[in-house]
Parts: sequence; C-alpha cells; structure tokens
Amino acid sequence: MRLYEVPLAFALIGLALYTVLGGADFGAGFWQLVAGKGPRADEIRDHAHHAMAPVWEANHVWLIFVLTVVWTAYPIAFGSIASTLSVPLFLAGIGIILRGGSYALRTGTTTRREQRTVDTVFAVSSLLTPFALGAAVGGIASGRVGVGNPGGSLVTSWLNPTSIAIGALAVGSAAYTAAVFLSGDAARHGHAELAERFRLRALVSGVAAGGLAAVGLVVLRFDAHRLFTRLVSGPGLPALVVSLLAGIGTLTLVRRRRYEPARYTAALAVAATIAGWALAQNPLFLEGLTVRQAAAGRDTQVAVVVAVVAGGVLLFPSLALLFRLTLAGRLSEAEPAGPHADHRRPVPRAGGWTRRLAAASLVAGIGFLTVADDPAAHAVGIVFFLLFVAFGFRAALPADLGLDG
Repeated sequence: MRLYEVPLAFALIGLALYTVLGGADFGAGFWQLVAGKGPRADEIRDHAHHAMAPVWEANHVWLIFVLTVVWTAYPIAFGSIASTLSVPLFLAGIGIILRGGSYALRTGTTTRREQRTVDTVFAVSSLLTPFALGAAVGGIASGRVGVGNPGGSLVTSWLNPTSIAIGALAVGSAAYTAAVFLSGDAARHGHAELAERFRLRALVSGVAAGGLAAVGLVVLRFDAHRLFTRLVSGPGLPALVVSLLAGIGTLTLVRRRRYEPARYTAALAVAATIAGWALAQNPLFLEGLTVRQAAAGRDTQVAVVVAVVAGGVLLFPSLALLFRLTLAGRLSEAEPAGPHADHRRPVPRAGGWTRRLAAASLVAGIGFLTVADDPAAHAVGIVFFLLFVAFGFRAALPADLGLDG
C-alpha cells in the first residue's frame, strides 16, 4: 500500500464503523416507527431508546472522522463530492440534527401524544439519514460524480437507480443490524419475550436485506457495469463472498439464539460490503480522478497518518471502555445516595503491576526516542509509548469495573 492510499484506508475503516455502529442506531429508529400501538409497541420503543442512550452520540465520531480525513487528504475529491452531492448530504445532516434533538426531547415529554410525536420525528429522521448517505455513495459508485464544482448533476447524481438501490440497502441493513443487536441486549437483561420479538424481526429483516443486496447487484449490472464486473469477477469478489457467508452465518446464529457472536458476523457482513466496493472501484476515486491524482502533498499525507494514529491511541481505548461498560450494564448502576452515603470513600484502582509497567514503558519510550539515533530504535520507542498509553489507561481505571472477566 502506497502512502497516498493509507488515509483512504483509514476513511474506509471509519465508514465501516459508522455503517455498523451508527447504522444500528438508525435501525433502532426504524423499529420504533413500525412498532405499532399498545403496550407491546411501547416496550419495543422504550427498549430501542434505552439501548442507544450511552452510545448514540459517540457513534457519530466516525462520520466526522471520515469527513475530516477525506477533506484533508483528498481535497479535490472532497470538494467535488460536497458540491455535487450537496443535496443528499444536506438531507443527511438535517436528519442527524432532527434525530438528536428529538432523542434529547423525549425525556421531557409529559403526555403520550407528545412522546409519539417525538418518536415519529426520531424514526423518520432515522430513515432519512441512512438513505441519503447511501444515495450519495451510489452517486460516487455509479460514476456520476466527477471533478468540478459541481462535478455532476445536483439531481441525477443521487436520484438514479444505483443510488436508490444503495440507499434502500442502507436502510435495510441498518434495520437488520439493529434487530440483531437489540435481540442480544434484551436477552442479556433477562427480557426473554422481548428478545424473541426482536429475534423474529432480525430473521425477517435479514432475508429482506439479502434480497435488497441481490437487487442491488442487478441494478449495478445495468447502471454501473464497470463496478459490477469488478465486484463479481474482479478484485471485489473475495469481499463479496465474505459478506455473503457472514450474512448467512448471522442468520444461523440468530436462529439458534447465539446473539453475541451474531453481532460480530453482522458487522463483518457490512464491513465486507464496503471493502468490496472499495476494491472494485480502485484505482478510481471519482469519475476521471484516481486516488493518486486526488491525494494532497506528501507532507499532508504524513501529517494525516500521524494524527490518525495518535488520535486512535486515545480514541479506541475510550470507545472500547464505553461499549464494554454498556454491554455489561455497568453505566446504569448508580451509587447509593442519601445522608449515610460515604462520598469520600476512595476509589480502588487497578493492581500495582499495571502502574509499574506504564512507568517502565514511558521511560523506555523516552530513551529509545531521544538517546538512540537509529530509525529502528525510534520505531521501538513508539511501540513503548503505545504500551505506556495502554497500561496507563488501565491503571487509571477503578479496579471494580469487572473488565478482567
């Protein structure tokens, strides 16, 4: 992999993470929309709402990450995309704002009518955003976005067969992923009957998402023949096979009520789809523009790579802790309050070995980076700094979080 391709690889990883994690949040809004009426419908809406509570804002980090990396590392392509696809991107932004606002307002509702209104706005915006983003991807994939300001039609660049097919697939995949995740959450919290209802939704939506994917391939055959050919018989084929097998595996696991591994296979299916698109489209970034032509200068590329790696050292452990606490249900456990609560009780920390390893890694990192002159020694020093961050992060955590089990 060449240097000018590295930031794009980072952006595609961020896109996959946003599609999986953010997509699951959008899919939860879909199930709120079609839940119906009555107490059972209220259970579905409440479960979807509470399942998203700790993570819905954090998941948008990946969208911001993708936009920032592409903007900085591939400015020509970003400008062309932002201008040509301004309408779907604007609709996606409106959907995100309405979705966040309605989510925050839900806790302030006082009547069922107010709550239903807020839930409806939330659900509709949860459909609008993934469809608009999928339509934008479809415009790029079908070669309707070229270099320029704008580099294509403001209408047909995202209202075309490929864009509509990919937008529908984005909505279907989000609903499917959400149903898988929500089934596991309900089972983990002991709501067996609710888990069964989401299990049925996962199976039905999984089959529907597979059907939409098949229809999408047919649409590509006639509307984006180059992409179709490279996807079914070229470099994108291995990823397409992985996505198909992961999708079948997810349905099998859900059918057997193996919800935890089903989370990962569902995520793999989505990530493999994005990888297949990237491999099939390479080396083109946009119509008439290769990745190499779109890339900024070498100094900018190096700065982007260094910034992403340094930021990842801080971001990934934090998000991993957030999701682990969420899945363990620890964020919902409140400390006892009242006049007899001891708020001055010291918080137990991790064992002393983690603190010693963190200190040793810091000293070693400084030594290898400042005393030694060999490039290989500098690489070792960077590794020790990464170990310092990992051990230091673990040492700073309370020892009773249960992260070692």
